[in-house]
Amino acid sequence: MEFKLKAGFIELDNMLKVLELVMGGAQAKQQIQAGSVKVNGLVESRVRRKLRPGDYVEFSGQKINIIA
Repeated sequence: MEFKLKAGFIELDNMLKVLELVMGGAQAKQQIQAGSVKVNGLVESRVRRKLRPGDYVEFSGQKINIIA
């Protein structure tokens, strides 16, 4: 799956919400803090982690490539 940025970056929790992989902000925060989300192959615990082109996110069996 690909996620096309409309600006220079998107925050991790917002991307999960936009793609409807979570029900809302609270669930996004829980999933990230529980270690269920990887960014560029590493577990990410920062809810507001800025994603930029070239990054990729792994969550719930999905791999999302961030593109410009």
